Amino acid sequence: MKAAAAFLLVLGCLAVSHAWRCSAAPQLSKALQIDAGMGMVVATDAYKRAYFLSGRSWYRLGTTALKHVSVGPAGTWGTDAANRVHKLVAGNFKRATGLTMQQVDAGGGGQLVGSRPSTNLAYCLRKTSAVQYYGVGGIGWSTLSRALKYISCGPLYGCWGVDIKSNVYVTRTMSPTSCGTSGWIYVKGITMKMVEVGTDGSIFAVSTKGKVYQRVGIGARRPQGTAWRLVQTCMDVQHVSYDLRQLWVVTTSHILMTCTNVKSLAVIK
Repeated sequence: MKAAAAFLLVLGCLAVSHAWRCSAAPQLSKALQIDAGMGMVVATDAYKRAYFLSGRSWYRLGTTALKHVSVGPAGTWGTDAANRVHKLVAGNFKRATGLTMQQVDAGGGGQLVGSRPSTNLAYCLRKTSAVQYYGVGGIGWSTLSRALKYISCGPLYGCWGVDIKSNVYVTRTMSPTSCGTSGWIYVKGITMKMVEVGTDGSIFAVSTKGKVYQRVGIGARRPQGTAWRLVQTCMDVQHVSYDLRQLWVVTTSHILMTCTNVKSLAVIK
């Protein structure tokens, strides 16, 4: 019944969405957060359980209770209710002692980034440490000198983040080996509650009003892009992720959708 209800709701979106074609994804009960990268899709639910998608079914990912999970070149990482950081090693999550993080992102060029729960300061774990960590000992974080409540990185145009005032910032560059950045640029316009970077450089964000936007005009000379473009979803959204031309959406009513840019497909053909 839940899958049928989700399908009917998504059908309503198709009638008003011209650039994007959305359909009901395999449903995960009480889904809260989703992350796509390296061809994988992972998610967490309201019960703080992590899952991965295989075919049309969700399967439990490890046994550790996690509120946030991320997959990418740095591996599969997550944070628990106490903001402790964990990495998936040999099929289960191993705690990495050190600084606590309220959210982490593994989607950059091998580095891991995160946001501290008490100060909202952004930190980075160098590529060598992130990739080679195998579940023993602590890890050493480097500060990124920017207060951000949410941060996401990609291999092409640096990292994007949202501060406690819901303002958006982007770095011009990010070095996975040293965690060095060339500074942060304020992206004026719509206030956002989260932003995600795709491996191809695409940027998607969820506004404080629950609307999904894509950043357009992004390039090597202008990593901040030129404008936000609305992605019509009909339902309010709380989290998104993007990988391999698929936009994954978690609505505030816990419905999972996957959307494809119809215009991009037409160009490919």
